[in-house]
Amino acid sequence: MDNKKHNYSTKLFTPKAAATTERIFPTFGGAKAPTAKQFWQWGGDNLFPYALSLLARRSTTHRRIINDKADYISGKGFSCDERMVRTRELIGLANSEGETLRQVLNKLAFDKALFGNAFLEVVTDSQHTFLALFHQDASRCRLAKDNSHVVLHHDWAHFKESEAVQLPLYPLFEEGTDGNLHAIIHYKDYEPMFTHYGVPPYIAGLGVSAIAYKTDDWNISRLENSFQLSGVMLLDGGVESEEEAETLVRNAQQKFAGQPGQVMFMVKECDQNDSSRFIPITASNEGDWKALHDQATGDIVVAHSWFRSLSGLDYGTGFSAERILHEYEVALNTVILGEQAELMEPIKVAIEAVLGEDSSSLEIINRPPSRSKPLYMKVWEARKADGLDYDPADPTQQLYVSQVTKYGLQSVE
Repeated sequence: MDNKKHNYSTKLFTPKAAATTERIFPTFGGAKAPTAKQFWQWGGDNLFPYALSLLARRSTTHRRIINDKADYISGKGFSCDERMVRTRELIGLANSEGETLRQVLNKLAFDKALFGNAFLEVVTDSQHTFLALFHQDASRCRLAKDNSHVVLHHDWAHFKESEAVQLPLYPLFEEGTDGNLHAIIHYKDYEPMFTHYGVPPYIAGLGVSAIAYKTDDWNISRLENSFQLSGVMLLDGGVESEEEAETLVRNAQQKFAGQPGQVMFMVKECDQNDSSRFIPITASNEGDWKALHDQATGDIVVAHSWFRSLSGLDYGTGFSAERILHEYEVALNTVILGEQAELMEPIKVAIEAVLGEDSSSLEIINRPPSRSKPLYMKVWEARKADGLDYDPADPTQQLYVSQVTKYGLQSVE
C-alpha cells in the first residue's frame, strides 16, 4: 500500500469541459472531517478488505474465479433503444476518465465478487445537464455512523482525519466544492448478522483458499531450496559460549541450508575424530500434498458458486466446448443474470432520474466463451448439422444464427 498522500483529483465530466476541468472530491458544505469513531469498522481491525485483497493476489484459482466472474457479469457491452440518445452517450463515455459504462461495471463486479461490497459515485448538476459514473475502490470506503454517508480514505492502516472525505449515500445528493452534486451507491451481498457491510459469497472458502496458496508456496520453497532433503546436521566444533555456537550455526545455514528452516543444525563438542554428519528426514507425503491442493482447489470453486470448466481447471484433460457451453448456461441463469440485475438497477434509476430517459431497454449483452455453431450459419444449416429436421425453403430457417440468438446482438460500444 502506497503511504503517500493520495491525490483525489480527477477531471470533471461535462459535455463542454470533459478534458480540461479538474474534479476534486468534495469535503461537503463545511462539514467536519470524520473521526475514527464516526464510521463503522470493516472487520475487527478495520482492515478486512486488505486481507481479502492479499489473499486474492496469492491464491491462483481464487483470483481466476474473481476475474472471470467480473468479466462474465460485465458482459460484452450494452444494447438499448436507439432513441435513448443521452443513455447511448453514457454507454460510450461514462466519466471524464474516458471509461465506458462496461469498464465501470467491470470494476463494480470485480469489487463485489472480491469484497461482497461495491461503491459507485454518481455526479450531476442541479440542472441535470449531464450524468457521470465513477467507480470507487471498495477497500477505501467505510460507512459513516450516521448511515447516510460513506467515508473515503486512501490508507485505512494509517488513518488521518484531515485526509478523509465523505460522500452522501444515494439518493441523497450534496453539492461539492466543484459546484456539482455528488452521491455514492453502496452495493452489498446480504449476510445474516452483518448490517453495515456485505460478506463475499466465498466466505466459507477462505480457509481452502489459504490452503491452495500455502501448497503453492511450499512448492516454491522446495524449488528455491533445489529440492534438498530436510534433516538434522550434526557439527563437531569446540565452542566456549552460546554466542559462538549461534554464529557457527548461522554461518552453516547461510552456506548449506538453502531455504532457511529446511535443515536443523546442532553443535556438539569435538572428539578425536570428526563425526559431523547429516541425518535426513524423509517423508513420503508428496501424494498427500497434491491431494490436499486438489481438494482445496475444488472447494474454492464450490464456495464461489462457480463452475470448473469456466475456471480453466479442466483444460488439461481436454477442451470440451459442449461442457463449457452447458455450464455457462447454468451460470448465466443462476449467477450472472442475478448479479447483472442487482448492479444495473440503481444505474437505471439514476438514468431515469437524471437523464429523463426510459432505461427499460438498456440491457447487457451476454455471449458464451465458446460457440458450438458459427454465427454466419443459417438456421437450416445448423439444424442439419445437429441431425434435426430442416427445411431450406422455410423463411424462418433462412435467417442466420446471429439473427435469432441474443449472442448476435451488436454492442453499442
